[in-house]
Amino acid sequence: MTDLPDRIDRRTALRAAGGLAGATALPALSGCLGDDGSDGADGSDDDTPPDDGADVAYDVETVAEGFENPWGLAFLPGEGSLLVTERPGRLSLVDPADGSVEPVAGAPEVFAEGQGGLLDVAVHPDHPDDLRVYLTYSAANDAGEAATHVGSGRLSLDADGAPVLDGFAPIRVAQPFRDTDLHFGSRATFGPEGSLFVTVGDRRDTDFGPDHVSQDRSNELGSTLRLTPDGDAHPDNPFVDDSDAADALYSYGHRNPQAMAVRPETGRIWQCEHGEEDGDEINVVERGGNYGWPIASEACRYGTDDPVAPGHDERDGVVAPVHYWPCGSGGFPPSGAVFYDGDAFPEWEGDLFAGTLAARYLGRFTVDGEGQDATVTERAPLLDDREWRMRAVAVEPATGHLYVAVDDGDAPVARIVPA
Repeated sequence: MTDLPDRIDRRTALRAAGGLAGATALPALSGCLGDDGSDGADGSDDDTPPDDGADVAYDVETVAEGFENPWGLAFLPGEGSLLVTERPGRLSLVDPADGSVEPVAGAPEVFAEGQGGLLDVAVHPDHPDDLRVYLTYSAANDAGEAATHVGSGRLSLDADGAPVLDGFAPIRVAQPFRDTDLHFGSRATFGPEGSLFVTVGDRRDTDFGPDHVSQDRSNELGSTLRLTPDGDAHPDNPFVDDSDAADALYSYGHRNPQAMAVRPETGRIWQCEHGEEDGDEINVVERGGNYGWPIASEACRYGTDDPVAPGHDERDGVVAPVHYWPCGSGGFPPSGAVFYDGDAFPEWEGDLFAGTLAARYLGRFTVDGEGQDATVTERAPLLDDREWRMRAVAVEPATGHLYVAVDDGDAPVARIVPA
């Protein structure tokens, strides 16, 4: 959910000025987005590498529809079923083959206000040997303050054969609770070594100084948490021996990361993060890294051309994004990401796909290199003729089809298939 609706108009105007037409579903639009985005170095597009996946033809199919603000997608390994969360608090099990939708009982009560509600979903990597399903969600305390929660339960069938999350309970609460309904972060994914990574937003703290919550390691806001599957702080976290720091922190200095994916070739965690006025980022997450918010940023204050802070290259001790959208670019307010590793579109192998909300398309990025030396290039948009806010992205393991959840009050889950 973007913070200001005028980002829609600014992005549309910038793309129109660049001569970008709307794509049709078949074939996909080819070419480059132009200079809206920047790599972490100088923002130049002069050396843009050729795009071998530009001319891929695809069709778009509706898998199921009627969802209310779907937020998270997760396939059950080996079974093919798809779990879908809806922000008001519903969890569903979808059969991609016939589009049938079954409600899953046992989901938690949520704080469904503003950007809060039932958010992401992840499946234990040892499924079906371990049937735990993990949900991230916002929930309120007795004072009406909200916090990002992580909970788990076992996906099973009740006496009537209906799916249920058995024994669901919270396993982590990102402290402290705040009296706001914004910036919960809340993406969840398992790393290759089996630990659970969860993003937590800064809860819209507008004190843009060194005492900002994202720069305060004693709390869990504005951070990436690394947890065990039981919800405990991972024993190898960078600050477990620091009595003044939260032991679940893996990285900090984040604003509102709403996209996270594991790059299969390397096992590294990548994130896409909302900026203020533009300043959206793609980051490779380093253990113990400080990503700068709000003492280093490429964004401007809302409604102005005034920088929030010096750029990352002007600050010591912060990790710069590998790609960003500077103030004035129109931005890329992100939600949901996945590295493509399927068989349906071999030309896209290894590409990063990320949804964007206000800009209303599915972004595709080619990646060369790794870590802070990676070169990220935004390619032609997908689905930009549909006016869809892209909330979540997933690859179907059995087919390699690319799935997207659309953020709307009566929304579909759709898939991209070869033409």
